[in-house]
Amino acid sequence: SLVEQFNAERARLNERVLASDSKIIKRIYSVDSQAYEAGALDARTKELLGLCASLVLRCDDCVKYHIGEAVASGATEAQVVETIEISLVVGGTIVIPHMRRAFEYLDACLAQQPQG
Repeated sequence: SLVEQFNAERARLNERVLASDSKIIKRIYSVDSQAYEAGALDARTKELLGLCASLVLRCDDCVKYHIGEAVASGATEAQVVETIEISLVVGGTIVIPHMRRAFEYLDACLAQQPQG
């Protein structure tokens, strides 16, 4: 699936990057992970914020990652769509191509969620 393919490639490439044994890269990865841990804001809210920033900055890999993490942390389709709406307002129409791919990936993530 689209989600499995993305996650596998991301894991493979992260493994290669971390094999470089760069202290700076490892520290940046650590700061990134820590920033999305629950604190005053819950993890889901932080992932939605990451999604908004990623759409505005037009990073498709980041958009996919944050959609996956947001859905995994309990974000609903409506919450992700509202986040996409804010991103579109902030980023302008240049965000539209990335928004299209975001909806495709959101559908793939939601399709993998257990039905209940």
